Order: sequence, then C-alpha cells, then structure tokens
Amino acid sequence: MKRVFFLFLLASISSISSLWGQKTIPDITVRSLDGKQVKIRDYTHAGKVTVLSFWATWCAPCKRELDAMVELYPEWQEKYGAQVLAISIDDQRQLPKVGPMAAAQGWPFKVFSDAGFHLKNALNIQPIPHTILIDKSGNIVYEHTGYLPGDELELGKKIAALSR
Repeated sequence: MKRVFFLFLLASISSISSLWGQKTIPDITVRSLDGKQVKIRDYTHAGKVTVLSFWATWCAPCKRELDAMVELYPEWQEKYGAQVLAISIDDQRQLPKVGPMAAAQGWPFKVFSDAGFHLKNALNIQPIPHTILIDKSGNIVYEHTGYLPGDELELGKKIAALSR
C-alpha cells in the first residue's frame, strides 16, 4: 500500500512540476500561402524573438493590430532580429482571401494558414486577435488577446527586453 501511495505521490509531483516549466509552441504543421507544409517550430525555435499573431480576414481588430505592427516591424527586425508570423485561422472557404488581403495591406511578415485549427486548438486560443511572444529559446513568455491602439508599443518594449 505504501508503494502504491509513493508512486501516486511521485506521479502527482511530476505532473505539478511540469506546470512550472516553460510553455513552448507544439510541433505542429501549418501551411504557407503557396500551400506548402511548414513546421511552425522551425520558426519559433530558430534563435529569434518571435511574435505569433493569430488573425482572420473577417476580424477588424486583427487587421488593425497587424497594420500597427507594420510601422514598428523594420525596427524590431533591425535592432532585435525579431520576426512576426501572422497565422490566419480562416477556414478553407475563406482561405483564398488571405494572400490578397495580406498583400493589399502591405504586411511584410510571413503569413501562414492554420485552416484546420490544429495550432489554434493546441494553444487553446479562443478569441482573436491573439498575440504570443516567444523568446529566443522557443518559450512562450507573453500572450495578449484583443487589440487596443498602443498594444504594439507595449509588445515592442517586451521584444526589446528579450533581446538584451
């Protein structure tokens, strides 16, 4: 009986300690706009500070957030080596609108599709826009849902702090 209790206690401590560990992006495949499969971890574990911005063509706050990032993105790249990945959660029916919209908006970042919602579901993302900041080691260090003007400035401060 003591042995069973000890094993239960050990398993409980192990699962609790995993909660204290850093959360990372799962090894999930998304698609580039030309339809190629891409492992998102190839980007989030590449030694760069990375911003994942989950958005959709029908989401006005999402577009405002990404438009606001456009102004700051060159500085984020030049000073901090940061990258922004815009992850569309448009379904298969809306997917043909994603590339033209990104081009029309002049978004300079890489745009990927998560039309099957695999990444979105794995990260338990509900409302969008949803922004995730990932450090150079691939750890999620900040998340934000929604968009208000100025949120991009706060994100810029966090990017700068991670790059020191």
